[in-house]
Amino acid sequence: MIMEQTMTKNPLGYEKIPKLLRGFAIPSIIAMLVSSLYNIVDQIFIGQGVGYLGNAATNVSYPLTTICLAIALLIGIGSASNFSLSLGAGDKEKAARVTGNAVCMMFVLGILYAVLIEIFLLPLLNAFGSTPDVLPYAESYTRITAIGMPLLIVTNAMSNLARADGSPKYSMTCMLIGAIINTILDPVFIFVFHLGVAGAAWATVIGQFFSFLFALRYLTKFKSIELKREHFRLNLRLSLTTASLGMSNSLNQLAITVVQIVMNNSLTYYGAMSVYGKEIPLAACGIVMKTNAILLAVIIGISQGSQPIIGFNYGARQYDRVKATYRLAIICNLIISALGFILFQFFPRQIIAIFGTGDELYFEFSVKFMRIFLFMVITNGVQLISSNFFSAIGKPLKGMILSLTRQVFFLIPLILILPLFMGIDGVMFAGPIADTMAFITTVILISMEMRIISRQQAQSSSAAG
Repeated sequence: MIMEQTMTKNPLGYEKIPKLLRGFAIPSIIAMLVSSLYNIVDQIFIGQGVGYLGNAATNVSYPLTTICLAIALLIGIGSASNFSLSLGAGDKEKAARVTGNAVCMMFVLGILYAVLIEIFLLPLLNAFGSTPDVLPYAESYTRITAIGMPLLIVTNAMSNLARADGSPKYSMTCMLIGAIINTILDPVFIFVFHLGVAGAAWATVIGQFFSFLFALRYLTKFKSIELKREHFRLNLRLSLTTASLGMSNSLNQLAITVVQIVMNNSLTYYGAMSVYGKEIPLAACGIVMKTNAILLAVIIGISQGSQPIIGFNYGARQYDRVKATYRLAIICNLIISALGFILFQFFPRQIIAIFGTGDELYFEFSVKFMRIFLFMVITNGVQLISSNFFSAIGKPLKGMILSLTRQVFFLIPLILILPLFMGIDGVMFAGPIADTMAFITTVILISMEMRIISRQQAQSSSAAG
């Protein structure tokens, strides 16, 4: 009875799927694009004001940001999934406890992560593939951006909870505020005050601070629950559940970090044996990966936009709506990915030129890297959306396994093996081969799960009849 009342009151249970996905996904896409713009804007202004060594420095430090985002996704997606499942089942008290526990996790893990970066920064940057010429720039940039890591974790995690609460536009605004401030301050600090990479870093942190304040403000604005002081406690069981539900998304982000580290080291090693040297492949890789991050931001936005709809309806046993939401998310992803493929294959030089100048050798490698590495980009989103789908329906182990397929099971081994036979070209070809293998694995796993859901749907219909 409670579940039926929840479905009739909450639009997630009865509104048309295309309208719901549009309403949740568009603000989520904008929020993810804005999040990506923090690094993209820095890359553009640093490339114009400092040069490709500055771009290489941001590439070397980028794994620390992806680890930060992995922590934010662990808490944000995990708590949002638990929140949606609890609301779908009609348990508002549990949803409130999930939220309060998540806020405690954000602050504890955020502060701990920032302290660890400051202590171990130099060995980390060297492990991430820094060269002696790049290291001073990378250290200057990261010492400052580390201050903003706790702010970034709170903002990203809270935006996921706001979206699950039915406020996707508030979630979007959280990210938008910081990006606008960052974009305004970047050229001022770099070109007016001549602060170089440090100026870009301070612009990022200041923007993150204002996003953080706006995100915290939502604690007083929840629509579905009423938060009380006793809800803000760390609970081991809730923390483990949150971590398990957010694990697939978090591991996917961590896997990207590991790939970045392995790739940076492979590019510098094999680049030194080629005509390109160490720095050109390092700088080119940073641009290609961050350009692809824009496309991934759109896909992640679609995925996150579908999460509250899928989670709520799975909790409410409305399996037809669960399957319809997943199908629509995949269709939207394929259309966006096809546009990305066209841009990466036919306009690579124009895209790379946005990030600064370089000699002909630099452009030659960058264009080649973008075309080859991103050749199968059209399949990437299917794996990403599907791993998030498993988290949304409360099956984190399947989501975790699927999230590791492309990066850990396929891409890293290929990056290590192919260059032994193909030199630096092997790093590039590892990308499309891994994408194809991960896509095939995803199709198999998701087909099996859809058959399970169809059986559950039939059993639910029989029980109702």
